[in-house]
Amino acid sequence: MVVSNEVLFMGLFIVFIIAILLIDLLFVGKNSDHVSLKEAGTWTFIWVSLAILFSLFLRYFGEIVHGVDNIEDLTRIVHQYAPELKLTGISLDENLDIYRKYMTISYLTGYLIEETLSVDNLFVILMILTAFNVKPSSYKSVLLWGILGAIVLRFGFIFAGSALIQRFDWVLLIFGAYLVYAGVEMFIKRHSEDKIEPQNHWLVKLSSRWFKVFPRYVGKNFFVKTKGIWHITPLFVVVVIIEFTDLIFAADSIPAIFSVTRDPYVVFFSNIFAILGLRSLFFLLVHVVKLFYYLKTGISVLLVFIGFKLLFHSWLEEIGFQSVYSLYFILLVLFVSIGMSLLRKKKERTKLEVAE
Repeated sequence: MVVSNEVLFMGLFIVFIIAILLIDLLFVGKNSDHVSLKEAGTWTFIWVSLAILFSLFLRYFGEIVHGVDNIEDLTRIVHQYAPELKLTGISLDENLDIYRKYMTISYLTGYLIEETLSVDNLFVILMILTAFNVKPSSYKSVLLWGILGAIVLRFGFIFAGSALIQRFDWVLLIFGAYLVYAGVEMFIKRHSEDKIEPQNHWLVKLSSRWFKVFPRYVGKNFFVKTKGIWHITPLFVVVVIIEFTDLIFAADSIPAIFSVTRDPYVVFFSNIFAILGLRSLFFLLVHVVKLFYYLKTGISVLLVFIGFKLLFHSWLEEIGFQSVYSLYFILLVLFVSIGMSLLRKKKERTKLEVAE
């Protein structure tokens, strides 16, 4: 009964996601190939608002996801996905309220983690599009297909990871160690400039070996037929590279969210809502990219914090460390890194004015 409820809810959620993606395709930048700062900001606000509205659904109706309608179901779900949570209520309603709060905080924390890490991912995507000389008019279609692929890949990655963690708890230690390593490496290399040489990229070489690649872009087409033979265009190769890049970033973000909750549904919801707004957020970042000087520093701090949280999760559970503390810390790091970036920009502007 519980499984069927979960499957039904996931099916309805996926239908909702498809509808949202169609809205994104039809309305974001529909009148031109250029998305203005105002439009990008407006749609980013809309996607964030949708994510927050979903958190309200979890806050008041979260048990619907797992089809919980009695204390036995609730106890089993908590034992499986939230072993650190203590159900201290007397009645079913009181315990459900405790669980809903936990579920909501886990979702919001996971959403913030994914959204923050996605910003760094977007910078890399911008670098890929620039290195491959993709025209801005093609950005929307490339990003749309990139997001669709990301959703499919994340679905498999998340539920496979959850199954692995349920069977082998020590996997969390491997995730934790990797995130600490990734955070330290990012901090050390935070000021180095990443470069991409399209002709030497291994995916480009692999595509050329196995497929016929057309030598130039053909509008927004991914495939082109010439002399009776189908070719993939360089734009299709760019989409593949972006998908592979997202898979690499998922290796950071998904283990990071599992530090907050082991519930694959909550992890999936937070991931998907963060991914949904990536296209509008990308166009927003194109306009304000120079304001994020300390972004990599902030992200590296978050990765190390989350890594240590995974490494010492058993001890933290024993001392009563609550998920909301992670949420507070993430918000603090975000505000500090953005605030310091804005202050740096202001100082640079003042120095230029004095020099003039």
